[in-house]
Amino acid sequence: MDAFYASVEQRDDPQLKGKPVVVAWRGNRSVVCAASYEARQFGVRSAMPAVLAERLCPNAVFLPPDFPRYRAVSGQVREILKRHTDLIEPLSLDEAYLDVTKKDRPADSDSSSAQHSPRNQKGIAPDGIGRRSAE
Repeated sequence: MDAFYASVEQRDDPQLKGKPVVVAWRGNRSVVCAASYEARQFGVRSAMPAVLAERLCPNAVFLPPDFPRYRAVSGQVREILKRHTDLIEPLSLDEAYLDVTKKDRPADSDSSSAQHSPRNQKGIAPDGIGRRSAE
C-alpha cells in the first residue's frame, strides 16, 4: 500500500488532507518512514534522511510514527483482503503478497467488491491484487 503511514495520518486528521505530510522523527539520524503524495511532489521519498526531506519541503507537516495505530489499520485492510483470498503472505504492515489465482475464494467474496471499495484508494487493484509502488 503506497504512502500507507502518511495516508493513515491524513485519514485520521482531516486538517492534514491536501498538505505535505512526512512520517519521520526529526533529527540528523532519522529517515522518512512515509511521505504523502503532496510531499512527494517536492521530491520527498521513503528512506531518505529526514533532514533532506525538511530541506526539500520546509512546509511539510512532520509527524512521528504511530506504529500501534498503523498495525491496527493494517489488520483492518488485511480483513478486506481476506474477502478475496485466504492465501496472504504479509511482509510488513503495508505490504503483502496475495495469491488470487485459486478459483475457490471465500464464500463472502465478490470479485467486483475491490473495484468499488473505498479501500481501492489504498492500493487494492480492481482485480483484487494488492499493489505497492516504490515510495
